[in-house]
Amino acid sequence: MLCAKQREAGVGLATVVISFVLSTYYNVLMGWALYYFFNSFGATLPWKSCNNTWNEVGNCSSGFPGNSTHLQSAGQQFFDHRLLQKTRGIEESGGIRWELFGYLFLSWVIVYLCIFKGVKSTGKVVYFTAVFPYFILFALLINNVQLPGAKNGILYFVTPVWSKLFEVKVWVNAAAQVFNSVGIAFGSMISMASYNKFNNNILRDTIIVSFTNSFTSILAGFVIFSAIGYMAHIYNLPVENIATDGPGLVFVVYPEVLSTMPVFQLWAPLFFFMLLLLGLDSQFANVEVAITFIKDQFGPQVLRFLRREELLTLVMCIIGFILGIPHVTKGGIYVFQLMDHYTIVSLVVLAFFEVVAVCWIFGVPRLSFIVKRMQGKNPNIFFRVCWLLLSPLLVLCILISSVVHYTPVHYGKYSYPGWAHGVGWCVSLVSIVWIPLGAIQEINRHKGSLLQRLKTAIIPKIDLDADGSLPEK
Repeated sequence: MLCAKQREAGVGLATVVISFVLSTYYNVLMGWALYYFFNSFGATLPWKSCNNTWNEVGNCSSGFPGNSTHLQSAGQQFFDHRLLQKTRGIEESGGIRWELFGYLFLSWVIVYLCIFKGVKSTGKVVYFTAVFPYFILFALLINNVQLPGAKNGILYFVTPVWSKLFEVKVWVNAAAQVFNSVGIAFGSMISMASYNKFNNNILRDTIIVSFTNSFTSILAGFVIFSAIGYMAHIYNLPVENIATDGPGLVFVVYPEVLSTMPVFQLWAPLFFFMLLLLGLDSQFANVEVAITFIKDQFGPQVLRFLRREELLTLVMCIIGFILGIPHVTKGGIYVFQLMDHYTIVSLVVLAFFEVVAVCWIFGVPRLSFIVKRMQGKNPNIFFRVCWLLLSPLLVLCILISSVVHYTPVHYGKYSYPGWAHGVGWCVSLVSIVWIPLGAIQEINRHKGSLLQRLKTAIIPKIDLDADGSLPEK
């Protein structure tokens, strides 16, 4: 009832929708990375000083202003006044930033060229886009740890603040980080895994993905905080005064750090090239979710009209590009923040219903039976306990905590008007609405009283004894 089956709605269709919604604004980040990348080849980095036409000289500080709240760093002003040319709020679109429009178009062209031949060509591209960033990360780490103050930044990163462990918000944020980095509830893992052979070693793949994700996050933390420690040393500030989160860390703080490094002409382009590759990996997966869904559910009808699968990919990229245009207006940063905030809200809801559908409605016994058919042996007790209790309860706790500690979206000190919050909730409902619609559709298909139809609707329809019940692509 909860999962999408052929043309029916449900959690499956909801994950497809949220993945495509994410892809429409995620590529904006790739456009920003391209902008910084091409601006990194000058004799000096443009975000280093306050002597530029876009700077508010009386309000600009070449470096971090510390406790001077009326000052902005040169990096912040480059981001606000040069890259974004942002307006005072979401009410003022300010017109299109044509440079960012061009970079957004370029990023979609890159995505299309990497995925238009299907998952096989994407797999070949990912060999480079997934592996090469590690070389850059290790190179940056080796360089950063030799800088003065790097030790303080690393200690700040690895030293636990025990009191924070009792704050629910910390755990919610940690869960959100894992959801985004692993792709939980987005459907990208399921979509890509659907191309594996039926007897693929899923346990091995699961362990590799989990450990690689954690290792990469820790490695990136050392790279970032060693550089932040160096910046804190230069400006004689505490590390916590420089550390931040969100786009500001990648597009404001770290560019400032790069501008003070020896041989910045090398490290700045490498860093933004690495960002571009990392972003492309995620974008490939998000776009592929929607394409795979359309090919699986409407393949013959779509191909009868478009003739070639490459044209389907082109159409999806064009739609994603058009929907991303509001993010490259001068007020686009407010649209971006709004979309990102409410997409995360719906993501937690989808994750809960996914777990309920798979672990409780489809059921652990059926799931274990399928794993046995694939692997030749039953999953061990650890995984069965996780499926039955730990995973559903953990996601439920995250969902409840997200509701209890919900805070309205904001960007810096700017508070959004009421109509913007309404638009944000509509963005959330675009994906969530398919869950109740799918349930209603499935219940209405059956006969009997409401209770009888409900019981029938939640019975899985897969015949586990049939050899062709679990098709292989």
